[in-house]
Amino acid sequence: MENENFFISEAMRMNGVEKSDIETILVSIFHGSYDGVYVADKNGVGVMVNRAYSKITGVKSHELLGKSMETVVKEGIVSESVTLKVLEEKRPVTIIQTVRGKELLVTGSPIFDSGGDIAFVVTNVRDISDLNQMKSALYQSRKLTEKYLSEIEDFKKRELIQMHVDGIVAQSQEIMRVYHLARKVAKVDSGVLILGESGVGKEVIVNYLHNESDRADKPLIKVNCGAIPKHLLESELFGYEKGAFTGADSHGKPGLFELANGGTIFLDEIGDMPIDLQVKLLRVLQEFEIMRVGGRKSIKIDVRVISATHMNLEEMVDKNDFRRDLYYRLNIVPIRIPPLRERKADIVPLAFYFLNKTNKKSKSNKRFHPEILNFFEKYNWPGNIRELENLVERLVITSDHDEIHIKDLPPNLLRGLEKTTNEKGKLKEILANVERKVIKEQMEESRTTRRAAMELGISQSALVKKMQKLGI
Repeated sequence: MENENFFISEAMRMNGVEKSDIETILVSIFHGSYDGVYVADKNGVGVMVNRAYSKITGVKSHELLGKSMETVVKEGIVSESVTLKVLEEKRPVTIIQTVRGKELLVTGSPIFDSGGDIAFVVTNVRDISDLNQMKSALYQSRKLTEKYLSEIEDFKKRELIQMHVDGIVAQSQEIMRVYHLARKVAKVDSGVLILGESGVGKEVIVNYLHNESDRADKPLIKVNCGAIPKHLLESELFGYEKGAFTGADSHGKPGLFELANGGTIFLDEIGDMPIDLQVKLLRVLQEFEIMRVGGRKSIKIDVRVISATHMNLEEMVDKNDFRRDLYYRLNIVPIRIPPLRERKADIVPLAFYFLNKTNKKSKSNKRFHPEILNFFEKYNWPGNIRELENLVERLVITSDHDEIHIKDLPPNLLRGLEKTTNEKGKLKEILANVERKVIKEQMEESRTTRRAAMELGISQSALVKKMQKLGI
């Protein structure tokens, strides 16, 4: 019998089920009618199927009703029967089933009679290809949205998505907060002191501050105060007049502050500046004028000063190794950049960025094995982003195969990994998590297990077994 919503076979009446019983079953199995639903009796014979099932699978009701599932499988309508598995195992079973070329996620659930025997098996069907297609469309939509938003001047919108600034991937909430603060102070000329360990990317923040400021079309001059000999630092910063000292240029030379006029000067490792020079720098910050070495007149300048250090300037002030008044002048807006170990979400995107960069430079086509990505996320990165970049470049150059494995790590890191693994005993769990993540991402892209298996380099059956084992 057929009505507007359901196809009910004569076999239902043959089983002695009354109308009231049918209504009870319908309320149960058609709850959430978006999914396809098929019902078989205790002998595996189809007794009921809804319109959603036919719409999803393309199989008409007359091809199922009144037929045993063994016959349906033999006729090639379905690849295997979850109904028969439920009848055999007497418990709910979920499989990935192919019905006329479509991949379906199929769950069979037994309905027991008062005697504890299976009376019916209710099969719930969902089209995985449709689901994956929606996920893929959503993924592509998000990527497209990111591309458009990255071109919008309002950084508040950009900070909600993955952001690339001068080659540094900013994705974690920790670093996003840094960029949000930097955005606020970029438009003003207040002194900014950038704090953070070596290798965290302080220069990148400086670039951002300058590029987002009204001085973006003017010079950005960078000075490493720790890299210039102390006796030369003053003349480098403020310049000198002709004949100021032995070996001086006969025409004199403008200093870096003069060269930065109208723009920004970045004083890196400010903690290394000698005390006597700190006095002169303070005067520059107060008066916005400099005097060249050997000069007799002041030169007005218009410069935005940004400084940075990995040292603890407060402790240096307490020990009289750094002038307190200069510290307050520099530290109007402090920006602390967290180390990479506190920005876990940035590690893998950064690793892929450096991989692509090095592949392009070395004309290679290396890729990461999932286990090494897991290592990257677990490692402490004492050298921060600089260490990660150097390690990725080393791995690309030294690995013998296109896929970079854990065994390709330098010996000192391998020993550390071995120790950690022995202490925690979680290597299998770690690898399973990585495998689960990779398979999920590949399924979202490929939409079917057949294509996903091809991309992953394994058979479709092996992939299905892995998915079942990993609970995907």
